[in-house]
Amino acid sequence: MSNLLQRFRYFLTHRFNLQEDKADEATIISSIRKNIDFRGANLWALIFAIFIASIGLNVNSTAVIIGAMLVSPIMGPVMGIGLGIGINDLEMVKKGGKNLAIATIISIITSTIYFSITPLHEAQSELLARTSPSTWDVFIAFFGGMAGMVAASRKEKNNVIPGVAIATALMPPLCTAGFGLAMGNWYFFLGAIYLYFINSVFIVIATFLMARYLKMHRKVFNDPGVQKKVTRYVVAIVVITIIPSIYMAYRIVNKSIFESNARKFVEQEFHFQNTQVVSKSFTYTSKIKEIDLLLIGAELGKPVIDSLKHRLNNYRLRNVQLRIRQGLNAKQQLDLSQIKASILEDVFSTRTNIDTIKITNKIPKLDSVVLTEMKVLYPAVKTFGVSKIAIRRLDTSLVDTQKVALASFTKPLRKVDVIKLQLWLQKRYQSAGLKLIAQ
Repeated sequence: MSNLLQRFRYFLTHRFNLQEDKADEATIISSIRKNIDFRGANLWALIFAIFIASIGLNVNSTAVIIGAMLVSPIMGPVMGIGLGIGINDLEMVKKGGKNLAIATIISIITSTIYFSITPLHEAQSELLARTSPSTWDVFIAFFGGMAGMVAASRKEKNNVIPGVAIATALMPPLCTAGFGLAMGNWYFFLGAIYLYFINSVFIVIATFLMARYLKMHRKVFNDPGVQKKVTRYVVAIVVITIIPSIYMAYRIVNKSIFESNARKFVEQEFHFQNTQVVSKSFTYTSKIKEIDLLLIGAELGKPVIDSLKHRLNNYRLRNVQLRIRQGLNAKQQLDLSQIKASILEDVFSTRTNIDTIKITNKIPKLDSVVLTEMKVLYPAVKTFGVSKIAIRRLDTSLVDTQKVALASFTKPLRKVDVIKLQLWLQKRYQSAGLKLIAQ
């Protein structure tokens, strides 16, 4: 038995030994310190990478975003902070923090300029994914930081792959923050900055842990007083950095678990013949945990709703509020784009009770008079038409109908203009329930 344990120990130490091919500490520190400064070529490379990443987010191209990572030098100051904490070098920590702040500000300004001049203002899926942190973002940042420190400690340098991993965690949130500023959307801006901060913290923690695992020597000062002062500052920085990050990571994991359980609850419990979930949203804060659903079709009775609330516990959703809004025009909160998405999702699903949508006018007839009037009010209008849709299930009778106006424009309308146009069309067609879909 002891022989087997010795073999197993040898296997682990031989296969996972990081001391082999490790560069001397002076070389490691010098290579990381060299990449901390953001000036000259590094600064220009960062600006170009931000432009490329912004374009990739704008056109929703993953390949272009990855291409931006290959030229991004943003990993330098973040790793400098982590290594500085790991080897007790306060000056490196200060220098890394200063240059990270400079890189952050310049990156946000660059992306804001791009999104201010681009004709494409729609938030694509790649961009929306960076507006709030998830568990996976934290993992990418943490393991990217680990990979970066391992690569930096080798005799043969190869920082491309870990650099891409670190840039993946940092650059898209910075570009998204610029998009939020350019569009005046503070939710996008604050969410992206929050994600950027969390990712930066976890890259720093990963670099610090790897530096300690490699047993890199701490900086020693001749004056014991200075030594104590620097140690005190470094410990304070570590505590201030780690405690909030642990709390935030805990909250992110809990939020991800809550959203997963909430989706499972809606998918498995809301199967009714005459009622369909049009939209769903989940709220998870320190004070509120809520599932908000909008339904169309036959209204659910109080006993059914009470039964659904009781079954929340089966999905580990204790103390979660279930809010159900019913009726086609319930508080005017119905979004027809959500109806379209919900119907298409059901049409292509494999469930036996597939929903279908019947369009009463397959080719909407243009009302030339209304279109002429609209061109005067809204010169950007390209096409316009009105149709009725009927939402129907295969095994039941007609659920409801809805008059819909479809209009496309050469440039997006503001939300206030869409509301005004819908009210005008409702008066023009004498139909208070008419809904406008502006594209």
